[in-house]
Amino acid sequence: MMTWATAFRLRQYAKASLWIVPLFGLVLGVLLAEYAVAADVSDWLPATWRYSATTASGVLSAIVGAMVALLGFVVTIGVLVVQQATGTLSPRYMRLWYRDRLQKAVLATFAGTFAFAFSLLRSIESDSVPDLGVTLAGLLVSVSLLLLLIYLSRFTHNLRPVAIADMVGRMGEKILTRAARAGRSALLDGEPALPAGPVTRILSERGGAIQAFDVAGLTRAAVRHDCTFVVTHPVGDFVPPGATLIEVHGGVSAPDPRRVTGLVALGPERTIEQDPGFALRILVDIAIRALSPAVNDPTTAVQVLNHIEVFLHTVGRTELRHRYVLGDDRGRPRLVVPGRGWEDYLQLAVTEIREYGAKSPQICRRLRALLECLLDTLPADHLPVVRTELELLEKAVEREFTDPVRRATARTGDRQGIGGGHRPQAAPPG
Repeated sequence: MMTWATAFRLRQYAKASLWIVPLFGLVLGVLLAEYAVAADVSDWLPATWRYSATTASGVLSAIVGAMVALLGFVVTIGVLVVQQATGTLSPRYMRLWYRDRLQKAVLATFAGTFAFAFSLLRSIESDSVPDLGVTLAGLLVSVSLLLLLIYLSRFTHNLRPVAIADMVGRMGEKILTRAARAGRSALLDGEPALPAGPVTRILSERGGAIQAFDVAGLTRAAVRHDCTFVVTHPVGDFVPPGATLIEVHGGVSAPDPRRVTGLVALGPERTIEQDPGFALRILVDIAIRALSPAVNDPTTAVQVLNHIEVFLHTVGRTELRHRYVLGDDRGRPRLVVPGRGWEDYLQLAVTEIREYGAKSPQICRRLRALLECLLDTLPADHLPVVRTELELLEKAVEREFTDPVRRATARTGDRQGIGGGHRPQAAPPG
């Protein structure tokens, strides 16, 4: 029986695969060709849709060659994206790029048109020509060219670091909001007492990054055995073989370790499905790549900080807990899952950018503007951590800028980094 973790990994593979959707397009092209040949009735076709055997063979042969060439062109673009991502962006971004639906649609259309034209070629005879199919092949070529132009436009506009930062930031906000809403009705307040008795530890059979939990499945299993599961690692942690994955507190019967570990998906790297921190990790990676001596592009880092700030405001408005306790319909604790607090997200967002960009006045000014805005807009319980980050930024400025004039410049908050001027933040509403 397939476990939830196996099904999750298969879904991840299907989402990232670049051959499954084109394969469907290939099969659909063959089936459509068979249907076009069967439905071809010359009596109702207009005269302009009728072709000689020589013309039809030439047209379809040209289409077959053109589709093969276009498939190679799209593959070449994919190679360029890989080079761009590993050189100036973040290798982690590739996991999201593989899921691009437009790219898969383009590949499927090209493969389907190729299969359609190639299948029609074998049905051409001196006295029998699939006129309807040849015309449909021409229409498919037109659709393929239109999709190619759309793909090229999107490729040239969306491969810029700022466009990728916007896309990744919005994905992270979506996952964060969805995670905050999921299971809200089953959340228990406070720190409920765990069942007394011995604690059973369920160990990981293999190493890997925790990609996702089946929260509903773990809760049902805990209810079935009348126990409480305590997950020891948050989503995104890498666990070695033999590490404790879940602690079982109490229970009338011992759960099967294989069934329980089958509800925790492990993989070679993190995914974004239940891990909004992974989106923030990608944004920070892009920013610090721009700050590296080989690139030396602090303006790109400032643009990425714009989207990091949006993400932080979303995090600041979300109810976060270091531990999420989910209960059954009677209010008994059944599942305890570790989470990330506000300070975890804030440190991830600004620490490395501050360390790598401390010598850049532009980065120091933009970071100060970001932190000052958080001070003005976030709830009071979030502010001590923000003030701590401001103090660390101040120390970094004092350490890197010994000249009083340059130090004063680096201490001034500027939402554009340099050139925006210092503007006092508006008072929060109310």
